[in-house]
Amino acid sequence: MLAKKANSIMNISRIINCVTHVIFDMDGLLLDTEKIYKHGISTVLGKYGCEYPDDVKAQVLGSQPPDMMRIIFNNTKIGENSGKTHDEIYKEIVDTYTPLMPTAEWMPGALNLVHHLHKHSIPFAIATSSARESFELKTTHHKEKLKLFHHIVLGSADPEVKAGKPAPDIFLVAAKRFDEVPEPRKCLVFEDAPNGVKGAKAADMSCVMVPDSTIPKHSTELADVVIPSLEHFEPEVFGLPPFEKNGNEV
Repeated sequence: MLAKKANSIMNISRIINCVTHVIFDMDGLLLDTEKIYKHGISTVLGKYGCEYPDDVKAQVLGSQPPDMMRIIFNNTKIGENSGKTHDEIYKEIVDTYTPLMPTAEWMPGALNLVHHLHKHSIPFAIATSSARESFELKTTHHKEKLKLFHHIVLGSADPEVKAGKPAPDIFLVAAKRFDEVPEPRKCLVFEDAPNGVKGAKAADMSCVMVPDSTIPKHSTELADVVIPSLEHFEPEVFGLPPFEKNGNEV
């Protein structure tokens, strides 16, 4: 790898790849929603005497609802303990976390990076596994900032996204919706989840990972660069305009 891994700041003297377009995941990357999802899942599992281990959470990150429930049922005793179906437990989870979704705030460094890209006319989009209703709730107080993004792809609601992450579909769909369609290798993806990184690399795109603290180190190895937060991103590593010296674009 050309970059230091998690819990370190990038310090690279050469360009990894000159990119022209940027694609962001949203949950746990732009918006601090993963703790809300974790609360909902943990609460429902706990009601039936089950825990939500970190290794299961790592598998769930970035997945669409059917995949999420398959992972949870396969790795816990929720089905056996509750006697309920995937759909029934999913509804309980959604009902638990939904009231909290409008409280989601921007992750550290996210708005600074968004404003920097916008200032320098770098096209950028969102590629999230979110369903429409969930997306609208978690972005309740962020509608104006979202107007800065060229477009948004909702994996759970978009008919062109045939398979969820780790398949490359959502990133390829996001790329082709830019006004000037870039080659995949000219796209830079920001992700927090191993499944998202796998999808980005399967799409032949560069990828910066900002992993959740529960992600084991071996699950970060596919990313081109791993940083502890977006505050530590160095745009020039990918041929993008560097931040101003004060590092504040907001």
